Amino acid sequence: MQREFLNKTECAALAAHWESLAAAQQELVSTLVACGQIHLFAGWDPPGTHDEDKASFLAALAKIDGSYPGGLAGYIANARRLLAEAKAGKNPFEGFVPEQPDTVDLTSFNDAFERYEALGAGKFDKVGIVLVAGGLGERLGYNGIKLDIAVEVLESTTYLKHYADNLLAMQARSASGRPVPFVIMVSQDTGPKTIESLEANDYFGLDREQVHVLRQELVPAIADNDGTLALEGKYELVLKPHGHGDIHMLLHTSGVAGKLHAEGIEYLMFIQDTNGPNFNTMPAAIGVSVEHGYDFNSLAINRVPGEAVGGLARLVGNGREMTINVEYNQLDPLLRATVSPEGDVANEHGFSMFPGNCNTLVVRMDTYVRILRQSQGIIAEFVNPKYADGTKSAFKKPTRLETMMQDLPKLFGPEEKVGVTIFERSWSFSPNKNNVADAAAKVAAGGPADAGATAENDFYAAGRARLRVAGMRVEEAEEVKILGVPFTLGPKAILRPSFALTLAEGRAKVSGGSISGEATLIVEGRDIRLEGVELSGSSALVVKACDGAKVVVRGAFRNAGFELVRLTDAERAAGSGVPEYLKIRGYRFENRGAAVYEFDQPGEYTVEE
Repeated sequence: MQREFLNKTECAALAAHWESLAAAQQELVSTLVACGQIHLFAGWDPPGTHDEDKASFLAALAKIDGSYPGGLAGYIANARRLLAEAKAGKNPFEGFVPEQPDTVDLTSFNDAFERYEALGAGKFDKVGIVLVAGGLGERLGYNGIKLDIAVEVLESTTYLKHYADNLLAMQARSASGRPVPFVIMVSQDTGPKTIESLEANDYFGLDREQVHVLRQELVPAIADNDGTLALEGKYELVLKPHGHGDIHMLLHTSGVAGKLHAEGIEYLMFIQDTNGPNFNTMPAAIGVSVEHGYDFNSLAINRVPGEAVGGLARLVGNGREMTINVEYNQLDPLLRATVSPEGDVANEHGFSMFPGNCNTLVVRMDTYVRILRQSQGIIAEFVNPKYADGTKSAFKKPTRLETMMQDLPKLFGPEEKVGVTIFERSWSFSPNKNNVADAAAKVAAGGPADAGATAENDFYAAGRARLRVAGMRVEEAEEVKILGVPFTLGPKAILRPSFALTLAEGRAKVSGGSISGEATLIVEGRDIRLEGVELSGSSALVVKACDGAKVVVRGAFRNAGFELVRLTDAERAAGSGVPEYLKIRGYRFENRGAAVYEFDQPGEYTVEE
């Protein structure tokens, strides 16, 4: 680009800087000007003024240009195309008719469920876990990364520790004992604190080499239908998140996907940051993928009509078919235009006609690596501009391109097989994504709270379910509301992953017994047997054993246990000193005399009451 051209484009400010720019900077600036982005440089001050700001601005442009496949020119071109389609009101599902996807129903703990679990457990050393963790907890009322929030507050186990414990349990049960790869996608906001949490806790027992932290970059915001990059001041782009679909691009560009594939990993399981039940489904979900030959397995729940959860459907039309997630705001109009004039209404069982997407995914590695190479990891982008008025000529605020990781099947052809595995809701999907006030409002409107208290409630419910399958008699206490959010007072059962990862494993370690009321049972350790253990009222039993310690527990335990104490308004107020992970629930547990047995030396032990 010549200085004369810059002058013709009325960018004398940039022309004055041209000779001082490095060749790579000149090339990037030329590209941006050719893409209609001259405004990025038109307001520059004369040389010698704010030179550091200009250098930082150019460095930021270069970083984005290098991180997005196709560079900024590709991003701008994609934005213009998608914005034109949005303005024209193009229906992304025009010509498609929704049909039921290929599903496996595992909402009941039956023989098929346990068969799939056994099949999946045989693949533990062939599975990698991918955690999408780009969010902070501010919206929940938590000042930190969501991974550091406690999934339960009896022992204050964080989500990150809970996930690491599951990986360690998988390794302990695999034939080879090989470390399970753990990929964590972070953002600029969460990256440093995630690393800090891992290092402060010695990676929660994981090998550092098995943990791969990949950071996603922000993308430029778009100011108008012409794809104009938005500025904040003279020397700073407005940047926004690109969405969790970036995980596919990062796994490809980092080389991690190819490396894991070469090392023999056959499946990747993608999980969300604060959906604690992810691993309840893992063995069976892997087993389903193996037996049915699924290249992509979406885990699902029975969805309530109108719920803010996407529906999973096979879309047929336009000479192709694809099984994908249809976002909840698009599902009702699609149904009205095709198979259901009434829209998203309940079927004879009270559920939506299509299963709800949990955003827990199992992907076969052979297929995945091939698709990544073909697409460079860029999956279908979309844009959702908020227009200022009906003319759709201006935005209320800058928008950006977004991606969702569950859209990967849009890149599949007819040879790839996509299926859906449906699990019971509390067993598989209990995200912590709403603050107390929003959660209470959702409950009042008849919807799920999806908050800290309900996530913890379902954490205990999963433990109770494992005990029932094992043959223990379980009687639940009453449900109460704490700050408008439902919570079942007990029993509170925590069966750590070290104790049982499958239903069959729990059955082998628990025989008889009962638990009821507000009682508490916490078991941690691989070689612990519960024989006729009885807990009732508020009694609590905690048993923990190191590797090599064999423990048999028998008898009826009676004590004051753990008491649920509601937080006062003063305790929930800012500056009270009460931890935020308690404030977002509205309660804490106080130990009034739980029976605690810890065995930190190998040997054989018996606990009897």
